[in-house]
Amino acid sequence: MAVRINTLCLLNPSFLSLRSKTLSHFKTQSHHFSQNPPSRGAALFCTCSANNNNNNEEPFVVTTPLYYVNAPPHMGSAYTTIAADAIARFQRLLGKKVIFITGTDEHGEKIATAAMAQGSTPHDHCNLISQAYRTLWNDLDISYDKFVRTTDSKHKAIVKEFYLRVLANGDIYRADYEGLYCVNCEEYKDEKELLDNNNCPVHLKPCVSRKEDNYFFALSKYQKSLEENLNKNPNFVQPSYRLNEVQSWIKSGLRDFSISRASVDWGIPIPNDKTQTVYVWFDALLGYLSALSDDQEQPCLLNAISSGWPAALHLIGKDILRFHAVYWPAMLMSAGLSLPKIVFGHGFLTKDGMKMGKSLGNTLEPNDLVHKFGTDAVRYFFLREVEFGNDGDYSEERFINIVNAHLANTIGNLLNRTLGLLKKNCQSTLVVDSTAAAEGNELKDNVEKLVDKARIHYENLSLSSACEAVMEIGNAGNSYMDERAPWSLFKQGGTASEAAAKDLVIILETVRIIAIALFPVTPSLSWRIYEQLGYSKDQFDAATWRDTKWGGLKGGQVMAQPKPIFARIENQTEVEDKVSAVGKTVKGKGKKIKQAQEVVGA
Repeated sequence: MAVRINTLCLLNPSFLSLRSKTLSHFKTQSHHFSQNPPSRGAALFCTCSANNNNNNEEPFVVTTPLYYVNAPPHMGSAYTTIAADAIARFQRLLGKKVIFITGTDEHGEKIATAAMAQGSTPHDHCNLISQAYRTLWNDLDISYDKFVRTTDSKHKAIVKEFYLRVLANGDIYRADYEGLYCVNCEEYKDEKELLDNNNCPVHLKPCVSRKEDNYFFALSKYQKSLEENLNKNPNFVQPSYRLNEVQSWIKSGLRDFSISRASVDWGIPIPNDKTQTVYVWFDALLGYLSALSDDQEQPCLLNAISSGWPAALHLIGKDILRFHAVYWPAMLMSAGLSLPKIVFGHGFLTKDGMKMGKSLGNTLEPNDLVHKFGTDAVRYFFLREVEFGNDGDYSEERFINIVNAHLANTIGNLLNRTLGLLKKNCQSTLVVDSTAAAEGNELKDNVEKLVDKARIHYENLSLSSACEAVMEIGNAGNSYMDERAPWSLFKQGGTASEAAAKDLVIILETVRIIAIALFPVTPSLSWRIYEQLGYSKDQFDAATWRDTKWGGLKGGQVMAQPKPIFARIENQTEVEDKVSAVGKTVKGKGKKIKQAQEVVGA
């Protein structure tokens, strides 16, 4: 039973007048900030109620970035989200309560500029692009629980409360700043990190000189705390080589960063200064918290925190690692909140060995891939072929070869062949329980070991290796089929025929286990397998990782009529060869007809 507790949040506005001025570049100052929580003598209050659930189960909260809506979704954002979905589905199979958060980041200068370029308003532009993300996620079978938009009223309320909490802790002050600004990164850059002609190393575009009177967050105050966190929790940043990168950033010295913009109207107003808006990252990062708040009249931090914080896993691209592994933890420390458990920065995708870009004409559109090849193929290829954490490359030829070999042949063909033999020789009915059929069978032992191997890989976020382990199960099933040759045994009749019937049960049980073990990666394909095995949708939806244990299929169970569960993809060369062959056939027939006509005419 949930208990609701009324809580008084005390916020101190006494720091609102804090103001310091510097000339030219801002330099880290010697700040004397309060180390205490928000003052209890405050005059500014907010009240909210939080859910204290007596169920001690800690939810598994996994997040993608909130994707920037300056442009429609691309394959990079789709890749992150597919990976997050696979992890969320695996955790649900384990019986965990999962909260999978995704959404869109909708404020900032780039958004207003993109909207203007389209002849639209920022509001209408955000609605259009945010819906494009929802549509793509639906097409990709993304099972998110929360979709947050930073233009939501509940999000704005959380940002305001968080800002005031950090302000009350003495970590926000006002200062002039002049520097080189990358509009695409929405960030001031150090000259030492820029390329020739002051080009941003990420976007390869020149940074512009900008001077503003902004509010700053005292990041430098948390340098020691951030170092201590990484020393105590070396798994906080993953993969390990990303940790080295973060440690290097911190060791080189942290500078306070601007958390407001005076020249950007499209944003959340600073609570104590309506002439400025909240910097896009100080806004967007809080989406992980606002997503957890209920849709109530007065959303607040306490409610959000009690609903599942801290996050178990932030999945991000390596280009936004600094914001998530340095800025975000410091912000949370300032607000007195727990840090996420893991920040995982994955690599970039390339196409045919080249970085993708509109100027190169080699962009990879996720919508096009899904419509051309199907959801399961797209999900499987990128999770199987890209070692999670590293950069990965896409080529259509390799995509087709991998998907055909693994999904169409190793799994699909194995199931179809087996069901065909069962229909022909056993009226599509299993003659014995799968447990009895496999007694003393080495394939069963091998499958159980590979299932354990796949589970460990999933738990370690080694998604490619998990896929590989499941394919090993499929390979073992195919080898067993070829070695036993049940089609030949059926012809012999008698005890050989009985053994063949048991073999089919063993192979089908192997495929059933594959369906559960591969479900996090290819949920639709897994359902089609289960449907072929005679299960209902309700039975499939109720399956858990425990169902990877041998013994699910029972004697007397009737299988569905065999039909392909995954159509083989033809590449362009095969299509052209077929067209050419058809053309030759037609031409040949025409020649024979002409010859016949000549004979008759003679």
